[in-house]
Order: sequence, then structure tokens, then C-alpha cells
Amino acid sequence: MSANERRARRRPGAPIALAVAVGLVVVTSVVGVVASPPAAADGCGTWTRTLRNGSAGTDVHRLQIRLSGYPGYGSRLSIDGVYGPATAAAVWRFQVAYGLTADGIAGPQTFRVIDRLQDDDCTPAHFSYGELDDGCGWGGWGGGPVAASTARTNALITMWKLEALRHALGDQPLRIASGFRSIACNRRVGGASRSRHLYGDAADIDPGPHGLCTVARRARHHGFDGIYGPGYPNHDGHVHVDSYGISWRAPRCGI
Repeated sequence: MSANERRARRRPGAPIALAVAVGLVVVTSVVGVVASPPAAADGCGTWTRTLRNGSAGTDVHRLQIRLSGYPGYGSRLSIDGVYGPATAAAVWRFQVAYGLTADGIAGPQTFRVIDRLQDDDCTPAHFSYGELDDGCGWGGWGGGPVAASTARTNALITMWKLEALRHALGDQPLRIASGFRSIACNRRVGGASRSRHLYGDAADIDPGPHGLCTVARRARHHGFDGIYGPGYPNHDGHVHVDSYGISWRAPRCGI
């Protein structure tokens, strides 16, 4: 759905994060862009310089969050605020994905597309905090094994990976069946005791117009290194993706 559509259906009182994700470092690590002015006056900061190999700072950290879905096959991008070869490669992949001149340098053309892809709460255009908060319908980010702020930031990174996956699948909708769960919620739904849903960096995806195997296979290109799908117990109706260790288990998909 569009950003405007999503804003219209947000729950009353749903939390809006203005800059929560901008300065936090996580220790766990659409087809066509609308031709409109960049969102320079939003709550996510502005880009004041070109970023390239050797750059460092909070702006690099923000960039890495937004490009976390472009680390390459079977990889995960470190979000450490340091612009090294892996970040340059992620920028290059993002530029190719959106039809930009690909040089691995984050300048005005790259920032314009990023700004058009995000809402003023720093979430990507097609996903929201409301879709990934407590999966039992209770709402919120507390009650897990990590601080609520950490779970929320992990969820933001997950959303940007999902945005990259969605774009790669032709910008068709992906519905999130489950995101963050508190410990109580996880017990209620029978989740694993060490589920990554407890940390905010996992999502269960209903494939929508895509086949389950298509989503599972493609997710490996977009920063998800934990993938469970058809043929794995309790995952025949959706694809589970997370960011904790390489584990691809979708026997019916050949992975």
C-alpha cells in the first residue's frame, strides 16, 4: 500500500518514532519513483554530504539501516557507522535496483530515492511499526528479553530489508503475519523459547501473489540469514525470515 494509504489506517495513538532509530547502534548485529521533491524536512535527518569509502558517522549509520536489504546473497550488512567496501557494495546494489547510475557512492541521486521511500517516522514506504509490534494484538515493544528501544530499532532494520525484498518481487504487497512478540505473547502462540520474534528482528510473511518458495529463495539476497518455509514444521503457510545466523530450511523449496 502507499504511504498515504498507510497513514490513513494507522491506529489512533499508535507510536510515531521521530528519530529513535537514527542514533542507535544495534548490537546483533516502488517500481517507478514518484518525481517529487525529497523529504528534506522530516524527522529522519537530512543528508548534508556525499558518503563514500572512508566516511564515518551517524549519517553513515542511517544510510546503512536503509540499505540493510542490499548486502548481497547470503550476507548481512554491518550497521556500524563506517563506510567500508561492504557498504559501498550495498549502495551499488541499491542504485542498480532503482535504475540509478551505479558507482557505490551515496550522493544526491541516491539520497533522493531513499527520502522518497521513507515516511517521516523513518519507516519504509510500505511497512509500519504497527504491522510489526506485539503479535498478540496487545501493541508495544516491551516485555521481551531486550529493551523496547532495541526491539523497535531491530524492527526498523527488518522493515528496510522487507522493503528491499518487496521491490525485488515487483513491488507487489507482502503481508506481515507476525513480527515482534513479548515473552508472554510468544508463549501464548507457542513460539520457540529462543525465537527471534522476541528481539524484533523476525517476521512471518504471507506470500500474497508470490509463491512461498519464491519469497524464501529471494529473501537470501536481502539481508535475511534465517529463513524457514514450506516443509519445515509449522511454516507451510508463511515464510519466516530473521537476522540471526545462516539457517535456510525450506525443504519443499530445495533450501
